[in-house]
Amino acid sequence: MRRSTANRAHREALACFTRHGWALPPRPSWDITDFGLGDFDHKGLVLITLASEPEYCEKLMYARRDQETPCHAHARKKEDIICRSGELTLTLWPSKPDPGARQPPAFRGRINGEPVDIRTGVPFTLAAGSRVTIEPGVWHAFRPASDECIIGEVSTANDDLADNYFADPMIGRFPGMEEDEPSVVGLVRD
Repeated sequence: MRRSTANRAHREALACFTRHGWALPPRPSWDITDFGLGDFDHKGLVLITLASEPEYCEKLMYARRDQETPCHAHARKKEDIICRSGELTLTLWPSKPDPGARQPPAFRGRINGEPVDIRTGVPFTLAAGSRVTIEPGVWHAFRPASDECIIGEVSTANDDLADNYFADPMIGRFPGMEEDEPSVVGLVRD
């Protein structure tokens, strides 16, 4: 990933948060990633860790239309993904969506705290204020359905180094950085 891309994403995220009245705490932890795929405009995400404690974690994320967070799962982390502004489309699978793998047509999940049947591998969209609970082992991918989206995450303790499993083996959670201009914000990988 190029530093200039990360700097641009940082500026865009800050502008969006300002427009929507989201104040960040002092010294938040920034992470801007293209998942090692070199295509931030299509596979990218801005993440800001607001709180990271042994029992829980809270993040604020920013993405633009056409930016997908690739299919992944967590073995230990349980999380609520919350659409804070805009619209967010998610796709969930009860197990890894390998080609030829047998999956049930639907599985039980929770949206806005209510039990619902979620159709396996079928995208659904959350409006601003809505949330989905993702249990450990549930595979998920998401992308904005609006021009931009502010996404919240509240989860059990977070371990980005050891508890992110991507369906695509080419994906890396913390890709390298090509230093093509000075950094405007320190990132967790710096």
